Amino acid sequence: MSAQNSVLVVGSIALDDVETPFGKRENAIGGAAIFFGIAASYFTHIRIVGVAGEDFPEATLEMLKSRNIDTSGIEIADGKTFRWGGKYHEDINCRDTLYTHLNVFADFKPKIPKSFENTPYIFLGNIQPQLQLDVLKQIKNPKFIALDTMNLWIHTTREDLLKVMQKVDLVLINDSELHELTDELNLLKGLDKLHQMGPKIAVIKKGEHGAYLSYARQLFYCPVYPVYQPTDPTGAGDSFAGGFMGYLAASNRIDFRTLKKATIYGAIMGSFLVEHFSVDGLLNLKKEDIDQRYKAIRAMAML
Repeated sequence: MSAQNSVLVVGSIALDDVETPFGKRENAIGGAAIFFGIAASYFTHIRIVGVAGEDFPEATLEMLKSRNIDTSGIEIADGKTFRWGGKYHEDINCRDTLYTHLNVFADFKPKIPKSFENTPYIFLGNIQPQLQLDVLKQIKNPKFIALDTMNLWIHTTREDLLKVMQKVDLVLINDSELHELTDELNLLKGLDKLHQMGPKIAVIKKGEHGAYLSYARQLFYCPVYPVYQPTDPTGAGDSFAGGFMGYLAASNRIDFRTLKKATIYGAIMGSFLVEHFSVDGLLNLKKEDIDQRYKAIRAMAML
């Protein structure tokens, strides 16, 4: 795969304890960078920058390396890996966070390896906006920058977040974050304000109700691929972002048609992820599996 198609993701690496109505998994592999990286690796070469503790499984690092993912930007620090525990309700869209232990992630200062500095496609995972700004200072001449964020940063570090948004091409957020960021309940009014903040492209994720792509005053609605039994939605948004950015980088072009396809591939990777715990749903996909869901979503969207 050509270096001009590579994607750099900077984000969390985690071990999760997850319980849903369909079972539970302890010490599950998680974190935004991992979900994103595996989903995106079906399309292009991925570079990960993150931090894990001494307890992070060596076998997982080897698995990532086997999937066209460069792990040389993953720092193994003294201490324990970031850990999160959650329990999902019967309505699997609702969950309770049981604990969050930042551990080595609390002192995470992203260091971009020299070999990563010229990566053309950048995904800033959901980390503090000041750290996202620090990452951008270490990158040389990126072609495309995408951003994820959350309501915590919207409320606590808004000024830094707005600085980052002025520097990125795309923001991926959910509809409640759009409201909190723009103070607009109406989708179109919220998108107008969002674009005025800097990003010329926006993807608004609406969970089981699909996603909206906004670009150059054009809107595209992408439905979700319906699955029989969503088992674990942890990391679905990151997997969506991985599918989106992976396809976009592989295409190496930015236009409405390509962005629409990227949105569909994002929805596809999210659908595979939620069918199993942790990253299991992303590990053994074949091209024909992805192609089948692409055709199905195109049919639903009447494309």
